[in-house]
Amino acid sequence: MSIPLRKGAAAPDFEFSGMDNVPLRLSDLRGRKVLLAFFRNAACALCNLRVRHMIRHYPRWHGQGLEVLAVFESPDFNLSRYVGRQEAPFPLIADPQASLYDLYRVEVSEEKTQATIADVNTHPFVAEAAAEGFALTPEEGSNMNRIPAEFLIDEDGIVQIAHYGRLITDHLPMDAIDSFAAAGETVRPPE
Repeated sequence: MSIPLRKGAAAPDFEFSGMDNVPLRLSDLRGRKVLLAFFRNAACALCNLRVRHMIRHYPRWHGQGLEVLAVFESPDFNLSRYVGRQEAPFPLIADPQASLYDLYRVEVSEEKTQATIADVNTHPFVAEAAAEGFALTPEEGSNMNRIPAEFLIDEDGIVQIAHYGRLITDHLPMDAIDSFAAAGETVRPPE
């Protein structure tokens, strides 16, 4: 694995399609905080569960000035077929060639994949995913050894937290994202 990004690094810029399919650049989001999340593939049950959790938090995060971008190592067709069915209110970015993964130095690790399978703490995540309607579905041609990563990027485009998963189930805690979203938030007087 190449040297990971660290706190204080400028977030590498890239182009993506916004919710209205209009091309945007990460730098177009300056002035807002960003959660940039890299997932395995669009059919991944555990990834879909994480997206479901993000969807539930998104209205508050968005109101606090946090944008969410979710990247999948899948083609557009598979985004629509799997994770796209959740109708996330934030962009789902197809990166089947893994160019953004390379840009952000997101790891591929058979060892970490095997450790996730062997980890007793994985089973509750799988059960929760199943309860939410996400089956363990292989996506043809997908990289099953991709390890998720998440980045919290400030209003100036600087990485404040770079979280590279130790396991497939290892993500930033939601309360850490909540705190980042709320930081610097102006309190509105009651109406």
